[in-house]
Amino acid sequence: MGKKVIHTNNAPEPVGPYSQAIITAGPIIFVSGQIALDPLTGTIIGEGDVIKQTQQVMANLEAILITAGSSFTQVVKTTIFLADINDFANVNSVYKTYFDGAASPARVCIQASRLPKDALIEIDCIAEI
Repeated sequence: MGKKVIHTNNAPEPVGPYSQAIITAGPIIFVSGQIALDPLTGTIIGEGDVIKQTQQVMANLEAILITAGSSFTQVVKTTIFLADINDFANVNSVYKTYFDGAASPARVCIQASRLPKDALIEIDCIAEI
């Protein structure tokens, strides 16, 4: 079946690059939350810079997805945790470059009081394989 985007005019339009809902038949992968760690050194990339951190988080997610035989085109759901919700627009500016606007995954974005290693952003995802 593949992933199918669900859209209705009877619910609010998304306020960012995501879909109201996605249907998938699987098989699926659940990718744990990723922060902006350099895979070689284990240190935070872009300390204090949410754009650089978002780019590294997306690179980390992509590496995991590719290893599992998946890709960003097969992501059906993401969860974004922000240290500061005021970074929402900056994160969206990076995030939307990884997903097709019409078929962007379903998404949740929340502010967290603190993230591991004092990261500014953490993202997890669910994808088809």
